[in-house]
Amino acid sequence: MVITNMTMQAMPMMQIVGQVKMLDDFFTRALIAGAGVALVAGPLGCFIVWRRLAYFGDTLSHAALLGVALAFLFEVNITLAVFGVSICVSLALLLLQKRATLSSDALLGLLAHSALAIGLVALAFMTWVRVDLMGFLFGDILAVTVSDIAVIWAGGALVLFILVIIWRSLFAATVNVELAQAEGMRPERANIIFMLLMAAVIAISMKIVGVLLITALLIIPTAAARRYATGPEQMAVLAAIIGVIGVIFGLFGSLEWDTPAGPSIVVAALGLFVLSMIPIPFLHSYNRQSNKSVNAKSRV
Repeated sequence: MVITNMTMQAMPMMQIVGQVKMLDDFFTRALIAGAGVALVAGPLGCFIVWRRLAYFGDTLSHAALLGVALAFLFEVNITLAVFGVSICVSLALLLLQKRATLSSDALLGLLAHSALAIGLVALAFMTWVRVDLMGFLFGDILAVTVSDIAVIWAGGALVLFILVIIWRSLFAATVNVELAQAEGMRPERANIIFMLLMAAVIAISMKIVGVLLITALLIIPTAAARRYATGPEQMAVLAAIIGVIGVIFGLFGSLEWDTPAGPSIVVAALGLFVLSMIPIPFLHSYNRQSNKSVNAKSRV
């Protein structure tokens, strides 16, 4: 009887040890990878919001599936293929804006859905390749490897380093292009570098939330941070922090309720945005002043 009781008491302990080992294995890697992407997506998402480029982010993310198809076809690294295709789509957009008579949003829609459709059709023809299409569309963060984490953090650090270097000229071009040109900041070069950074973030974050939800990770934490920021730099930092919190809440929610990890992260970020909209009495006047400051500095 005593042995039986001791065995029953030991069973919960064994289950806890098993869960800890499970967390140490794939869940911790998912947290580290998701936090790395969120730290980069927050500051970059600020420029997406300030410049009203949400549709541009969707275009690059949809084009990522074409990069996946080309990676399988030519047997190259998926991240590099997605990065290359995103750059090509960005350059195509610049050329079409100068020569075509269509508006920018029409061109973005054309490129986004065309690239997505071509990628899906190309993958359908590759019958010799087994593709986890749902993983590419909605992410598979729980399957990240140590090498994936290294790519995310190394690539993210490089993106943030370059963003810090071009921050002044890029922000000046966001506020007023003519003024930036008059001050010799070369806004065209800053815009091209910004597109390259966007392509890099799309490439490294595709496995986290998928090609259909990458833009949400760029926009939602930034929208939540805008309420509390007193300046552009503070808004970028708050967006990164809120993104990391969204990743943590989303992953733990996914583990608890057995929901898809990528969409769960986006839902958690959405929840933080909704919480940021709740009026708080002692922050009312502060938020009103800070929003005026951010809007005045970031208005195009």
